[in-house]
Amino acid sequence: MAEKKVSLPAKLINGGVAGLVGVTCVFPIDLAKTRLQNQQGVQVYKGMLDCLAKTVRSEGYFGCYRGAAVNLTLVTPEKAIKLAANDVFRQKLSKDGHLPLWGEVLAGCGAGTCQVVVTTPMEMLKIQLQDAGRLAAQRPVRTPAQAAAPGPAPSLVAPPPSQRNPPPRPSATGITVELLKTRGLAGLYRGAGATLMRDVPFSMIYFPLFANLNALGRESAPGQGDVQAQAPFWQSFVAGCSAGSVAAVAVTPLDVIKTRLQTLQKGEGEDTYRGIIDCTRRILTREGPSAFLKGATCRALVIAPLFGIAQGVYFLGVGETVLGLLG
Repeated sequence: MAEKKVSLPAKLINGGVAGLVGVTCVFPIDLAKTRLQNQQGVQVYKGMLDCLAKTVRSEGYFGCYRGAAVNLTLVTPEKAIKLAANDVFRQKLSKDGHLPLWGEVLAGCGAGTCQVVVTTPMEMLKIQLQDAGRLAAQRPVRTPAQAAAPGPAPSLVAPPPSQRNPPPRPSATGITVELLKTRGLAGLYRGAGATLMRDVPFSMIYFPLFANLNALGRESAPGQGDVQAQAPFWQSFVAGCSAGSVAAVAVTPLDVIKTRLQTLQKGEGEDTYRGIIDCTRRILTREGPSAFLKGATCRALVIAPLFGIAQGVYFLGVGETVLGLLG
């Protein structure tokens, strides 16, 4: 079957549906990634599994989905813009159906730039909600024995929920209103430069790599000249997972910087940063080079299935089916 052209509305639907399904599947791992990347002094979590286990114990199963509502609301336009923009740029840069490597990289760069308008406020809100549990677990809490006998400093190990009174949970609406009142629209776009610095290289790596992996072993369709046969579902899925993993790990240092800059509330003794250069210098000086790879495994485990599902939905033609039903 020849590679079929997909209309822009269908691309938007495909990207949106893929984003919703993917985020629902991998959001707990993304929460663990954010909490691990923000750890500076007190190590509340030893790793991804430890983070998820402690989150479930202290906040319940749905604690792993803190911030998911923001993501599910905004991931549809974000993924739709990213996938559709890449396709539009690829079509504009193609000559006689052929797109050189520089064109693939440039198309990815354009897609990454376009999505930042949605990604930055989405991640700004999501990070505050995701990290709230880590900050609550890090706060000194007096156990019953310590409350009865003065002297020792309060424990940094959080007791069971029944033994403490947690502060009110922040909400996306409350954070948005507060940011708009105190900092204006710019408050929601805090870290936009770091987001752009992460997303553009990610897309420049991901989209060309995916396109080439997805084209492996595909012959020209009979009677269609240079038009390639459409890749089977499994190939699109594996290509999306593989390209996503490579790109995610490659830009993890930039993601760490972005996460630190966008986190408004810091734990005791944790650094605040004045910008990208200051953040990079402080992390390198105080935590060493390895800190730039915090959450790398989590990112690979989030991005791989996220983009695998995205490309699978894209090539299954969910958008075309929906438009067909509506038409």
